[in-house]
Amino acid sequence: MKEFQNKTILVFGGAGFIGSNFIRKIATESPTARIVNFDKLTYSGNLQNLTDLKNKKGYVFVRGDIADKRLVDETFKTYKPSYVINFAAETHVDRSIHVGAKEFISTNVLGVFNILEAIKTAPTVKKYVQVSTDEVYGSLPLDSKDKFRETTAFAPNVPYAATKAAGDHLCHAYFNTWKVPVVVTHCSNNYGPYQYPEKLIPFFITRMLEHKKLPVYGDGKNVRDWIFVEDHCAALILCLSKGVSGQTYNIGADQEMSNLDIAAKILKKFGRTRSDIEFVTDRPGHDRRYAIDPAKIKAELGWKPAYTFSQAFELTLEWYIGHEKWIKDIRVKTGSFNPHIKTKK
Repeated sequence: MKEFQNKTILVFGGAGFIGSNFIRKIATESPTARIVNFDKLTYSGNLQNLTDLKNKKGYVFVRGDIADKRLVDETFKTYKPSYVINFAAETHVDRSIHVGAKEFISTNVLGVFNILEAIKTAPTVKKYVQVSTDEVYGSLPLDSKDKFRETTAFAPNVPYAATKAAGDHLCHAYFNTWKVPVVVTHCSNNYGPYQYPEKLIPFFITRMLEHKKLPVYGDGKNVRDWIFVEDHCAALILCLSKGVSGQTYNIGADQEMSNLDIAAKILKKFGRTRSDIEFVTDRPGHDRRYAIDPAKIKAELGWKPAYTFSQAFELTLEWYIGHEKWIKDIRVKTGSFNPHIKTKK
């Protein structure tokens, strides 16, 4: 895109799932842009996600933690970015419940504060996009037709969502107080290549590849609105280039499905049956339904999803089936993908 030609884009959390897909898309669509990838490389950060770009001219990797204010400030002074986007976050709900919320507060609240503080005195920054989640809005009833809108009040039910909501509130406060050029996005559940297999779809796929049963929380009727990561990244690029500072944009693909629906689709792909579903104890605070109304971003920025769920789901399945080495490598690095789910032997 012309907005990014010969400009520097600072990407926090670019070695993770959505971040690496975003960097790849930017590198393809804006080849003259300089991309600075700042990532802590936690258990879910993986430079293998970007091996095809490591020698690209203009691509720079900085290893660091957004909770480290000194390093964040130094990175802004060194690279003088025109655009900033933040994917860096602790995101796994189970970890926020079973391991504790301290790391979530450090990254999702203190880290966002550090970025905002740096931008407040960085005259080169034209736009900052804070990538958030629909989970800040809480839960919708299963029998409801309501959807989350940008005006929906925050009502987070788990520590992860609460820390993301706190970061979002900071963004709005810094815009209103100091006119920091920030846009906040709330997106529904992503899926696609390079997603760490603690998340539902890749977790289920890896279970099938290992000839194991699929553990499903509670009754399995919890509903999520699913979006292909490529469509999400396209929306984020529009928010970074054309989004109005101080505004929030909800990003969703109107593809609501229950966890049981997802399990059934994966079982069918592998020639397995519903007898291979194993219901396990539900996690605390498990929201029943999320649904995003993307009317604003469609009307104001002209975005719409390019993929149907059936198209993107098939692409995702084939990617994981064809990348068993990637799965094995990160298992060696990190161990069990979701040790908080207790399944039968």
